[in-house]
Amino acid sequence: MWHDPGMMWWHEVTAREPEFAARVRQRFQKTKQCTLATIRKSGAPRISATELDFTEDELWLGCIAGSVKARDLRRDPRLALHCGTIDIPDTHQGAWVGDAKLAGVAHESTDPDRPGGSHRFRIAVTEITYLTIAPSEDHLVLETWHPDRGLRRRRR
Repeated sequence: MWHDPGMMWWHEVTAREPEFAARVRQRFQKTKQCTLATIRKSGAPRISATELDFTEDELWLGCIAGSVKARDLRRDPRLALHCGTIDIPDTHQGAWVGDAKLAGVAHESTDPDRPGGSHRFRIAVTEITYLTIAPSEDHLVLETWHPDRGLRRRRR
């Protein structure tokens, strides 16, 4: 299984930045669907709707047996995930739930008990971005996390 210092399992992210990881997890769980970006055989990008599963303190992605996204991830495990989009309210913008994205590498589970030959991938995280509007509503707050640099917060 390919894993290097530039990536971490979700439980490692949670151990290092528990409050940030909790906000990101909560944001991804706000909607059932999120967008998955993979790389096609041709090298072109592909986006697909998918569902994430935070279980056993890890981040998991499931795919129907033989789906194109599963084939993409088996061939090239790099991916990006974007939470389901929720519009910024016209009034009281500081109440917006924010926007979360992450990049990582998919590692397929070898569990033979997967139902119907479905695919299950554990995600090693390489980058997380979380964007919110400040409670004062006069600027954006951009938080980025990388395994080697940790958490950084910027105003925009």
